Amino acid sequence: MDQQAGVLDILAQFFHRLWHWGPLVALLIVKFIFLTCLYVTSMWLSPYNSLEGTVNHAIYIGWVGTLLYNFFMAVAMGPGFVPLRWRPELPEDEQFLQYCANCDGFKTPRSHHCRRCERCVLKMDHHCPWINTCCGHRNHANFTLFLLFAVCGSIHSSGLLIIGLSKAYNRKYYMQQGHDEDLVYLGFFPFVATVLSLGLSIGVVVALGSLLFIQMKIIVRNETTIENWIVSKAQMRERDDDEVFVYPYNLGVAENLKQVFVYPLSDGVTWPVVPGCNQYTLTVEQILQKQDKRLRTRLYTVVHHYAGSFFPITYGCRVCTSTPLTDEPRIAVAPGDRVLVTRWKKHWLYGELENTKLSSKSLRRAKGWFPRQCAIEVSTSRGSRSLSESLTSVSQRKKTK
Repeated sequence: MDQQAGVLDILAQFFHRLWHWGPLVALLIVKFIFLTCLYVTSMWLSPYNSLEGTVNHAIYIGWVGTLLYNFFMAVAMGPGFVPLRWRPELPEDEQFLQYCANCDGFKTPRSHHCRRCERCVLKMDHHCPWINTCCGHRNHANFTLFLLFAVCGSIHSSGLLIIGLSKAYNRKYYMQQGHDEDLVYLGFFPFVATVLSLGLSIGVVVALGSLLFIQMKIIVRNETTIENWIVSKAQMRERDDDEVFVYPYNLGVAENLKQVFVYPLSDGVTWPVVPGCNQYTLTVEQILQKQDKRLRTRLYTVVHHYAGSFFPITYGCRVCTSTPLTDEPRIAVAPGDRVLVTRWKKHWLYGELENTKLSSKSLRRAKGWFPRQCAIEVSTSRGSRSLSESLTSVSQRKKTK
């Protein structure tokens, strides 16, 4: 019964993730390119008239089949999530881990909270709208193979469509030469569909090819996009002269590739590490970076209302046109609110509301960007004590069960 319930749960999650604009658009693009390419190619390289045509169609259908298999597996498997209210086996290890108030538990090493999935994700790399879930520990291999076969299939499609368009354009020449078997007839709408399909194919090669290159770098180094950012900050962070930060998960190219494509050596909680490191090397570094971030925090008091829109036209064109190019949330503020600001742009500030009620909805909206004109900084002389109290309050709130 438990196994049957698990299968039903996976299927329910699969269809829930699939019913989203990202996967639906991705499947629509694949279907459009596939059918257009088969239609055009069948006119000059039919699988029924020659061995070359049969082999070509078999290879092409193979690309599409493996592409769809890995796409659906990446969606169905998901990245893997940290269990809600998770805690390490040894209570003394809690000091080395970050606490997630949204999930009411500690984050495992290499995990991060995804605002869209609303869960802490095992070995999170990024949230991908095309599969409507994160790329993480469980689906990293399928996601990467999906990119690989999508690029290979699109290169194949581009070649076939270019040849088909060339034959359609030179149809009169082929008729004069007596090559009737090579003629390609394209009316207005088939011609438009073929050109559009070719454009989409080339776009897929460029876009997914770039993403595939990035993913292979991640796998070869065993360093996710988020971890790369953490390591970059670790290398710049001031530390003792004899202290050197060593990234713990880079086990060498061959072993890193095996971990993703051959046999995963981790359950998503514990990971193989290089000599001299332990399970908490990276998490401790994250905690130290968060402490440095707290030292840079400034307290602001809100003086103007902001509803949380991405383009607040009431604050002027400069604020609208310089909105942060990120999917991070905007936070609604009202006069009298106090915000702990950690990032600054010319016209925008990023911070966390003080005294936010501990509820799932408010936690999702507790942090975000808001126009700089909305708030003024509390002077250091008057606000240092208040800032310290605010930071302590936020820290205690995050650890509240």
